[in-house]
Amino acid sequence: MLRALTNLPTRPLRIYAPLVPRRRLKSQSTSNQPTPWRKDAATDQPMLTEDPFTQSTLFTLDFFKRLAKFSLMGVFALGITGWTAFEGLHMWVENVELACDQDSEARRWEWDHEAERWSGGDKGGTDPALGFKGRHAVRSAWIAENWGTGSGAIIIRSNTFSGRGSQDTGSLNVIEARLEVAQKFMALAISIAESKMSSRQLRPQTVGELLARHASILERMGTRDVLLQARSRYERVWAGMSAKGTDAARVALKLGDLDYRLGDFEDALAWWARTVSLTQGTQQANLSAPELTQTIPSSPCAQRTLASTLVSLSAYYSTSGHLKQAQHVQESGLDLLRSIPSPSRISTASPPQALHSLFLLHRSSLLSIHLAEVLYALRAAPEQSIQWLMRAAESSERVALALAGLPFTHPDAPGSAIPHPPASEASLVPAYTKSNAMRKPAKSLLRDARRTAAEAWNLMGILREGEKDGAERALECYERALGWAGVAADRSGGIGEPGEGTQEAEWKVLWNNYVRVRETTRKQTEKKTEP
Repeated sequence: MLRALTNLPTRPLRIYAPLVPRRRLKSQSTSNQPTPWRKDAATDQPMLTEDPFTQSTLFTLDFFKRLAKFSLMGVFALGITGWTAFEGLHMWVENVELACDQDSEARRWEWDHEAERWSGGDKGGTDPALGFKGRHAVRSAWIAENWGTGSGAIIIRSNTFSGRGSQDTGSLNVIEARLEVAQKFMALAISIAESKMSSRQLRPQTVGELLARHASILERMGTRDVLLQARSRYERVWAGMSAKGTDAARVALKLGDLDYRLGDFEDALAWWARTVSLTQGTQQANLSAPELTQTIPSSPCAQRTLASTLVSLSAYYSTSGHLKQAQHVQESGLDLLRSIPSPSRISTASPPQALHSLFLLHRSSLLSIHLAEVLYALRAAPEQSIQWLMRAAESSERVALALAGLPFTHPDAPGSAIPHPPASEASLVPAYTKSNAMRKPAKSLLRDARRTAAEAWNLMGILREGEKDGAERALECYERALGWAGVAADRSGGIGEPGEGTQEAEWKVLWNNYVRVRETTRKQTEKKTEP
């Protein structure tokens, strides 16, 4: 039995794979029919399953890769834009702001002699031999001086050169940021120019022009040590000149004014004497006592330089107690300035000629104020001083109104003798603002004319107060002085503010005088109206 069972035929054992669901056909994905089962799954390929941690890591790396790429593109684009703007700004300054004025009429009246030279000479611009860094330093100095640096003033410790007469105590000085930045750029440009002098590629006048510009910036900073450095710069400029012509006369005038500010009066007189000699073509026998003749210089620039020298001499003699010498200089200077031909009407003259005549007229108004003060100190009748002050006020007002393009008479009464009201906020006429040679002289003259008019009216008010029943006339003088010195304000009480070029201390003096006389006039009026 057992043998019979063992002799039975045997079948091979087949092991079937587990049933795997067949993938749905694309066309049957939405049908409700049952999914057919694949009979043989041996041909199925194995499926890869991604790790979530690996996937997030790859995504993060890709994100930072794209971020770095776009950041580099942004930085590159921003750098190209900034560099283009930077160079475009410098090219504008080089070819527009520092361009030489080609107006033949301005050259005829020699306003090109007084234009700022930034190493480019008569062609304007900067000297190409300074190189990339040197030329950019010069232009940066111009930008800082004229367009500012974004802040009004900074407090710094003076670190400039201390020459003879230095009395540096290590104190802090308030200096305009734009001037400090400009003088640093100019010092860099000068050092670069001096290092290139041996190559003989620079223009012969380049270093002298840079020194003069640096000295001009230092002069306006005002501290004693800075003034000493400005003087040393001008002395180097003088040493490199031939001591002839109007340029030498202007440098001599600058040195005289600096010595006066520094208290070196003998040196100041010597430099002013040289200026008179160079402008009038005369020889000074004694440099400590300049002698003035009635010789009119033929050069318009020499005439303006001589007029400024007369004002400096007058100020020195008036403040040093030499009243008789001061009176002589003032009267002789006024006679000389009146003898210089001027146009019959300012409106018919060309802008350069008008500016020249207005410059001389303003200098004569300054001499008139000095003469009024000297006569008062010499115990002359107050009426004489008032007459000179009235002339000074009228002349200064004519200068300020002409530069602003305003009529000399009141606009509501044309053709009458009523003067035009003060115009402290009027701007310069376009004929001067568009000229590179005349823009700065005209702007400075407008500012000085307003200050001179305010000073003349203020002094007249002081003299009128001393008269019997002169309070009302004094009040009118003070009102006009405030009109030229300040600008109107919208705040309550109608209190004005000091205008351009008027210092806060000067404004307070004018305002206090006005308030004092106003109260006096009000009390007098109340007494008259009392029964």
